[in-house]
Amino acid sequence: MKTGRNRFGPRDSARGARGTSLAAPFACLAVLLAAPSLSAQSPPASTCVDCHLQTGVDRLAAPARDFARDVHHAKGFTCADCHGGDPHDATMGAMSRSKGFIGVPAHRDVPALCGRCHSNADFMRRYNPQLRIDQVAEYRTSVHGQRLFATNDQKVAVCSSCHTAHSILPPSDTQSTVYPLHVADTCARCHADARYMAEYGIPTNQYSQYKASIHWTTLSKVGDLSAPTCNSCHGNHGAVPPGVKSVANVCGQCHAMQADNFEHSPHAAAFLAIGLPGCPTCHQNHEIHAASDRMLGASAPAVCANCHSPSDRGGRAAATMRTLIDRLRASRERALAILQRAERSGMEVGQPLFDLKGATDDLVTARLDIHTFDAAKVRTPVEQGLAVSHQAYEQGVMAFRELRVRRNGLAVSLALVLLVILGLVLKIRQIERRPGGGPKWHSIGGQS
Repeated sequence: MKTGRNRFGPRDSARGARGTSLAAPFACLAVLLAAPSLSAQSPPASTCVDCHLQTGVDRLAAPARDFARDVHHAKGFTCADCHGGDPHDATMGAMSRSKGFIGVPAHRDVPALCGRCHSNADFMRRYNPQLRIDQVAEYRTSVHGQRLFATNDQKVAVCSSCHTAHSILPPSDTQSTVYPLHVADTCARCHADARYMAEYGIPTNQYSQYKASIHWTTLSKVGDLSAPTCNSCHGNHGAVPPGVKSVANVCGQCHAMQADNFEHSPHAAAFLAIGLPGCPTCHQNHEIHAASDRMLGASAPAVCANCHSPSDRGGRAAATMRTLIDRLRASRERALAILQRAERSGMEVGQPLFDLKGATDDLVTARLDIHTFDAAKVRTPVEQGLAVSHQAYEQGVMAFRELRVRRNGLAVSLALVLLVILGLVLKIRQIERRPGGGPKWHSIGGQS
């Protein structure tokens, strides 16, 4: 199937790739000779599995063990559906070429072997009508496929390299090698190995960079399985590295508004002219950190400072946009703080708090408009947000004025009540100190 240097296949097929097709028949023959009564018995459900398990050789037994949890096994497929032969023949005839036995398929033949079913619409409709049937055609357009079929490169990935050969699970299965949380690890088996990738002259630090990115944090820590991983940007089967012109389109699959603003900005043409990719120039491509306002401005650590000085036109625009963003953010935070204090004090400020969400929306819009690199466009939502924030702050101030009035009124009321009580107490004592003072009680009839 593969040369000794190929590492893409799963362990059960990658080890001993040379000569495996010859070793298997002899191993099975040894088992048959050790148990001569086996051929006299009724054939088991699958002599392939029984024979491989009885060899005691791990590289032969492992595929049989792994296949028990394979999605194809669950659908009723057998070893012979891929490897040919007769799974009901308890003799060496099970691996007869006349019965279609092909043994371990050659590395180059794996895509076509999988495609016999997965490219057949009528066949796949019986098992999973929603599954795409263009994977093999798409694979041929990928760098992997092109190198495999053009140069017979034995190191490039084929179907079993990513999906495994005998323990294939659906992408939705948490144990699958192509479950979103595992995709990066699967790709890294080769792309993070400097020695293995040396002849291709491409970086091998993508995996470590991705693990430090906001995308990986969102995927692994937040649990958002829609967050990008390798195949989100590079494709599943048509694995083609994004070109300079298409990077913004790739990012734009999720960040549509930012990508559209950038495409209509003066930077789009300028970046293309000097050979710079769009989004990664400022945000990087694998080690993408959470965007922050610190990235904007004319001095470090702002990314604008990598190309612009504070005195040139771009630097001045960046500084202006940063000032506008900072003003709106500070104004919104000031208004939010006073409204929250008023709310904790028992004042009803639900409406101004709701209205302040408008300033939050304006701040988001302003940050999106940064990608137009036009300070005038950023100014519009900022001014709108400042007006909303100012009004919300004033309502917070009015709430505290009302609170002071209420507290003052309560204090005066309490003082008056205390004065009345004090007056009554003094009056009662005055009456009690008079000669013969105090209340006189009379019985009915006028006698005490």
